[in-house]
Amino acid sequence: MQAARFVVSGVVQGVYYRASTRQRAVALGLVGHARNQADGSVDVVAAGSAAALDALEAWLWQGPPAATVAAVTRTVCAVPPTEDFVTG
Repeated sequence: MQAARFVVSGVVQGVYYRASTRQRAVALGLVGHARNQADGSVDVVAAGSAAALDALEAWLWQGPPAATVAAVTRTVCAVPPTEDFVTG
């Protein structure tokens, strides 16, 4: 299992971004979280197969219809201590 942290910026809060990310992550078999940050970005930590992480990253650039994604940064991180994908 691999893990990655994605920081997504743009118009990504108040547009159903976290909930949509959770739906996509669960469909891809990933665990982790999606959380709003004070600076207006969304922090996403996900763990699973490399292919699933790549697919999630591609989707994060699109997001839900109301989102306007300006940037997605990806870094390697520790596997989160969860067996689900949560928002908060």
